[in-house]
Amino acid sequence: MSNLDRILDLVAARRAGRSPYILGVTGAVAAGKSTFAEQLRAALAAGPDAPSVEIVCTDGFLMNNAALEALGLINRKGFPESYDVAAMRAALAAIRAGPADFPGYSHTNYDIDQALTRRLAPPDVLIVEGLGLHAGAAALGLDALIYLDAEEGQIEAWFTERFVGLWRAAETDPASFYARFRHMNETELRVFAGQVWAAINLPNLREHIVLGRDAADIVVTKGADHGILEVKG
Repeated sequence: MSNLDRILDLVAARRAGRSPYILGVTGAVAAGKSTFAEQLRAALAAGPDAPSVEIVCTDGFLMNNAALEALGLINRKGFPESYDVAAMRAALAAIRAGPADFPGYSHTNYDIDQALTRRLAPPDVLIVEGLGLHAGAAALGLDALIYLDAEEGQIEAWFTERFVGLWRAAETDPASFYARFRHMNETELRVFAGQVWAAINLPNLREHIVLGRDAADIVVTKGADHGILEVKG
């Protein structure tokens, strides 16, 4: 049995036919939450009697940049206080009864974008991926929570490589948030990415995000290649 099959079995045992079943996926910045959520959706949706599956991201429940600026929290984006947790709970409660709106977040301008709001009918399984889920399933209206775990040094390496990749892509995309860093050479950028990690993402991981590991129903430990090394649940 593959590790992904084991995860599917653990989810199926907990789901027991409930619909919609709301499953959280969390972990550090750059831990691969979005990719894992897509892999999980594809695996769940395979087969003739497969459930309908939708994915939403917690980024849509961040306060917009203007609100964060007004509160002095713009450099705390992704920390617990930067989320509208009440709105998240309300949307998750609403979709249990009928169609619900899920706000969208633009990774081009790094702000909430009303045009990206999605109205979803209740699926059989709703995967909610992102930060802000460390309080655990019961506190947020989820049915279960999966935590993606890895060594801190490995997560920092993933963060840096993702940062560099987005910086490279911004060379031909002036609208990208990362275009503002194009004046740096790659060596300078890697140093800057390390500073961002140490000042923002590592403290958030240690002080908040990692609490989700203890609150999680399923813990997935990943290796350097993002492969799954271990599943506990």
